[in-house]
Amino acid sequence: MGVVVTDAEVTLADVLSLRLAIDEPLQDGTDLVLRNRTTGVERDVRLGRPGTRSREATLAVSLAPLDLSAGRWDAYLRGADGRRSRLRSVDPGFSLDHLDAYALCKRTLAYRSYRTRNGFLALKISDAEPAAEVRAIWFREGRFEVMGLLAYTGLEDDDSRHEATLTLDRRQTSARVSATAFVQGVRFHAAFSLVDVVAADPDSGTWEPALQVEGVPTPLRLGAWLDDVDGKRRRLHYPSAKVDGVPIRPCYTADDELRIEVGG
Repeated sequence: MGVVVTDAEVTLADVLSLRLAIDEPLQDGTDLVLRNRTTGVERDVRLGRPGTRSREATLAVSLAPLDLSAGRWDAYLRGADGRRSRLRSVDPGFSLDHLDAYALCKRTLAYRSYRTRNGFLALKISDAEPAAEVRAIWFREGRFEVMGLLAYTGLEDDDSRHEATLTLDRRQTSARVSATAFVQGVRFHAAFSLVDVVAADPDSGTWEPALQVEGVPTPLRLGAWLDDVDGKRRRLHYPSAKVDGVPIRPCYTADDELRIEVGG
């Protein structure tokens, strides 16, 4: 079965849309099989047969009814004879603009199609709770500044302004630093004084940022999830600033959440 995915995306309605280059029409009884890479659980969808002997075919599969859990799901085609093969793909499946638009809706699960390193189609499914997606970080003039996008909050991407506060918490000592943040639509910008952080607790430790926004019931975690860079703790290294000889630098956790490390 000569089939290659030439275009793949998950639409805003959580429909997996595929364009296929095919040697011959898909046969009756062909299934798309999604297999969880960790648990081995499978979901299958019977595909309709294209009506012409075209070199291309398009498929649309609604993902929500399949009850897919968070994780990585590999895609296969299974013929009527029961034989299956992984679905090859030449589409990298990444668009930052599309991910931004997708994140504007309030969701519980986020679906993303992508091409594996070996050139196969797969889905990445993540829990989607409201969060503050970090797009830029600076240390300048004695301040730490961060800007980004509010994801999965359901707020409109317009010119509306929302009252907001950026907080930094050090759980070990209950120390807290807070500053007013600027939020317009779903875009945010916030800054705080590094001097205030050291003054609140000069000892070495890790601070957790959160953004409280008017109209959003819970504080938002800060992190970077809407891109194709996994494992930012290993891959992204920021230079540190020094305040009274104490080094301060931003970093990410294993789950790509933003942290501020003082000392060390």
